[in-house]
Amino acid sequence: MDLFSRSWTALRTAVADIPDEDFERPSGCTGWLVRDLVCHLVIDAQDVLITLVTPADTEPTVDAVTYWELVEPPTGEDPLDALIPRLAAAYGEPRWLKFHFDDVGSAAGRAAELADPAVRVRTRDEVLTAGDYLSAYVLEWTLHHLDLIAHLPSAAEPPAETLAAARASLEKIAGTPFPASLSDTDALLIGTGRRTPTDEEKAALGDFAAKLPLIIG
Repeated sequence: MDLFSRSWTALRTAVADIPDEDFERPSGCTGWLVRDLVCHLVIDAQDVLITLVTPADTEPTVDAVTYWELVEPPTGEDPLDALIPRLAAAYGEPRWLKFHFDDVGSAAGRAAELADPAVRVRTRDEVLTAGDYLSAYVLEWTLHHLDLIAHLPSAAEPPAETLAAARASLEKIAGTPFPASLSDTDALLIGTGRRTPTDEEKAALGDFAAKLPLIIG
């Protein structure tokens, strides 16, 4: 729960600090500008709010790790992925997108702080505890924080503790640890296909390299 708050607060702060002109820069999400990624985060925040008020009375079907599934790389044909850039453009000035994200994002943060971690919630046709749901999103927020700052060298990076937690989650999903020689950031970027490993990194990864990238959804 604490890591959720730290990762989400850091991401929201990073968005708030982006100069308006940088909203037109590319993000780490292929085909999306920074503004498109922020628009996606608005929808993510809405999902958090909806899930935390959607109780379930059955046994959990997934936990913080199994909540994520390995999926095929995006093709750009998903209707929602195609919709995001149009929604982002509709805001016009970055300040309106920033305002909406801060508004909904703050509410999602407060809802997470007030949530009982033991309560079961339902989302994506699965049931899990609120604590596991929020823990799962540490990986989402951390990866998207890296996406946000991919072409913004002066922007603040995710907190070290949330990078470490996201790496640990990705390793559990993969069933294999990353080499200790890789930093948490490099493990996340290479592991999810956001960066191509160097020859030296490929050698360190060994057989694990054949399993990459891990596309989660």
